[in-house]
Amino acid sequence: MSHIEFYGQYWPLLMSGTGITIAQFLLGAVLTVSLALLAGLMKMSSNRLIKGSSVVYIEVFRGTSLLVQLYWIFFVLPLFGLTLEKFTAGWVAIGLNAGAYGAELVRGGIMAVPKGQWEAATAINMSRARRMWRIILPQALANMLPAWGNLMIEILKGTALVSLIAVTDLMFQAKQINASTYQSAQIFGAALAIYYVLARFLLTPFMRWLEGFMARKLGRT
Repeated sequence: MSHIEFYGQYWPLLMSGTGITIAQFLLGAVLTVSLALLAGLMKMSSNRLIKGSSVVYIEVFRGTSLLVQLYWIFFVLPLFGLTLEKFTAGWVAIGLNAGAYGAELVRGGIMAVPKGQWEAATAINMSRARRMWRIILPQALANMLPAWGNLMIEILKGTALVSLIAVTDLMFQAKQINASTYQSAQIFGAALAIYYVLARFLLTPFMRWLEGFMARKLGRT
């Protein structure tokens, strides 16, 4: 079978898997951002219980393997009465894991905002919530976006692990095709190229555009 015939036959399966990979990435990214923002702000709280809860979450999910977390969510939680469908278990595990790393990015970005900005917002009698939402977070977002670009790429690459719980993503389809054809170089080469295109030509340009947008909005360019 020629390369053209090979890819002509199996390309639809790879594209189907790519669609699942993109869905896993998008859902995982939304959960990551939500948890990172929540945990990052909680860690800055003066309330010991709130701060402690954030620290426990961050340390547990940052200090253990994503693969182990994925297995716990899919295989162990049902023993305690909580069962998640495999597709859901995949992006939940990714979001929980990446959210712990993202929380530190959020906290670092907020802490990097000049002290004068905090004092100015306080001087004009802004409430704490309004000060954070209108003044601090936009500047913190601009500070943390470069690091968030790297984290988003890590999330994309992490989606490959969901194939281990039989989510029919790109890597799952690649392994299935390889098991029936033994054309390892062709099929995994195609998978490698697809992951690279997603990261280099879709995700990276978007994050760079977002960095530029925030810089223009804050008058930094």
